[in-house]
Amino acid sequence: MIYGLGIDGGGTKTVCLLIDDRYQVLGRGEAGPSNYQSLGLSAAEIAIKNAISQAVSYHQPGISIGSLGLGLAGVGRPEDVEIVRELVQQIQSDEQLQIDWNIAPENLFIGGDSLIALVGGLGHNVGIVAMAGTGSQVFGRNHHGKIKRVGGWGYILGDEGGGYDIAVRGLRAVMRSFDGRLPPTRLTQELLKELGLKSPERLIESVYRRGLGVRDMAALSTIIDRVAAEGDPVAETIINDVAEEFILATQVAIADLFNPGEFCEIVTVGGIWRGWSNLRSQFITGINAIAPQADIVWPRHEPAFGAALLAMEFK
Repeated sequence: MIYGLGIDGGGTKTVCLLIDDRYQVLGRGEAGPSNYQSLGLSAAEIAIKNAISQAVSYHQPGISIGSLGLGLAGVGRPEDVEIVRELVQQIQSDEQLQIDWNIAPENLFIGGDSLIALVGGLGHNVGIVAMAGTGSQVFGRNHHGKIKRVGGWGYILGDEGGGYDIAVRGLRAVMRSFDGRLPPTRLTQELLKELGLKSPERLIESVYRRGLGVRDMAALSTIIDRVAAEGDPVAETIINDVAEEFILATQVAIADLFNPGEFCEIVTVGGIWRGWSNLRSQFITGINAIAPQADIVWPRHEPAFGAALLAMEFK
């Protein structure tokens, strides 16, 4: 039997799924991050090979792979695709993997992480994905193959509603409250406690001098979410604003891709949607008001499954 591999490579981890021609998952591997834009090609190659090795470990040696899909963070330009194509060739030449590669050109998919999240989340390639992890993006594709990206411009230029953005909103609220520009908020004590600080002024050192990393900053979003769920008005306002950002971005994608009244599925992907606050319910209410024909669902499969499907079937 000839099998397929689907790989989801991001800034946090790399996941590889081994599937058969009936789309059954037979193996799974997980390794470190593989965003070559930030880590370099060598580190990305190691992570991808480790994930592949784990996924096929029960079927070696000599397993035959007939399709390969890679969805990697930061791969959006043609030159990025060519760089990853060369990386694939290096991986295929590694004899330690003990894999018989039989991949036709039409069964190699290389792209970004948005399309594989859409296809994995829905199980097909038409609809919209609202991604809310460390960063954020709304991405859609219609029946004619037209795509629309909204947001996803990184933590400085965009990513409204991602974990980093929520954390920054929370820290700014602490400083505004300290100034008297906002009322007192439980965010102050909770965020300072998490960071081991005694006063809001010490945030300057943590943020600017010690330089909280993007992922460390994004992790603080869970505190804002929890405090909002507990009824703090300042935190609730942050979550409300984030919901409006996602509603607006999704509205733009719907209007660009689908006719008025046309059915579409919207899948919510990423840990931010699974928080304690009512972010997702607000999002659903907002979308239902502007697009009652839309159906908002949880992911049916993980993004790596979408990468495998794109290599085997969807183009």
